[in-house]
Amino acid sequence: MTDDMYARFEAERVQDIAAQGADAKLKKMGVDFVVQTAPHKYTYNFKALGRPIIQLPQDMVAMQELIWQLRPDLIIETGIAHGGSLIMSASMLALLDYCDAVEQGVPLDPKASKRTVLGLDIDIREHNRAAIEAHPLAHKIEMIQGSSIDPQVIAQVHARARGCERVLVCLDSNHTHAHVLAELEAYAPLTTPGSYCVVFDTVVEDMPADAFPDRPWGVGDNPKTAVHQWLKNNPEFEIDHTIENKLLITVAPDGYLKRIA
Repeated sequence: MTDDMYARFEAERVQDIAAQGADAKLKKMGVDFVVQTAPHKYTYNFKALGRPIIQLPQDMVAMQELIWQLRPDLIIETGIAHGGSLIMSASMLALLDYCDAVEQGVPLDPKASKRTVLGLDIDIREHNRAAIEAHPLAHKIEMIQGSSIDPQVIAQVHARARGCERVLVCLDSNHTHAHVLAELEAYAPLTTPGSYCVVFDTVVEDMPADAFPDRPWGVGDNPKTAVHQWLKNNPEFEIDHTIENKLLITVAPDGYLKRIA
């Protein structure tokens, strides 16, 4: 009886998400929310276990769902800033370790886990590095300073990913078309089948043309344009629209890329 009730709940949930996604007016409201709150730096309002994360709460929820579902042993993130995303990912990996220990009935050694989040940034500011390294979850975090599209950095990341069973990739650094396209070429292939390469800030394409006067990206030159170009030659990935249809409010429309082969 319980299994039947849950199955019905899940079926209804799938239908509701699809209905949301088919409601153009509702989806526009989600984009409008992002547009209207951007001048107020709404995404700067939140923290993950004490560190600023600069992210929408909806996308934070989506990421914790993905990490729980995928159970990765390596998460690769481009863009570190204050370290909030690294800390949140590390906390989810630590929770997976805890649940594994409970289910297996074995003692938990927090520092014995092989699950790690690897962060890349061209400029890891000293105060941010110090705060990240002082965090109780620092033992689950590795960082590389350098451009994410530098061949030497790419080689380091590929070497680190070698032997990992499940890899999740998140791209959130320089948001120009050329840079994101180069990141996709470099890191999306590390995504294991069934996992995701998440490209953040694709919403730039849906923002007003004058939304980023002091940035090198904008309408026509951003992560979404890079995603669409890259997908033309990479059919082993597809956009998982169910995630953005569920969230409605997201900085990553068309950016949740699932590896299907």
